[in-house]
This record gives sequence, structure tokens and C-alpha cells, in this order.
Amino acid sequence: MTAPLPQLLAELDVELVDSSITDATFFGAFVEAPDGSRVLSMPTGRSTWERDTAARMLLAEGLGLDAPPVPAPLEVSRL
Repeated sequence: MTAPLPQLLAELDVELVDSSITDATFFGAFVEAPDGSRVLSMPTGRSTWERDTAARMLLAEGLGLDAPPVPAPLEVSRL
């Protein structure tokens, strides 16, 4: 989880796409499709740090990786 984000996404076989959601409380979504493909959808216009941090939290949570819990007041919802 410490690799540069582009390398991490490649290693985990996750495609990063821009989200059209502009809500300030939306940090992104990790989706694993029935065919096994994985997509990380992230809003545009965020700082590099914010985007990188949210991506890593979503990947860890979505893939069940050993990582610290998401800090309050953030929360991850599973649908």
C-alpha cells in the first residue's frame, strides 16, 4: 500500500476513472464487477493528497487489506 498510486492500481488490477459526482462529501467508490474487473471512481478537482489518501482507504477497505480503520468522521458504505 506504500507504492505510488499508479503502481498500486496496476498491481491490484484496478482502473481509475473520473466520477461526475461533485458532492463535497463524496470521496470515491470502489467497485468489483461480477466479471472480476475492478474500478476506482474518484471525483475530480481534489488535491493530490486528498485523492491519493481517499483512494488508498477505499482500496484497503474494498479489498479487505490489513490497514488502519477509516478515521472519523469519514465512513465507508458497502452496497
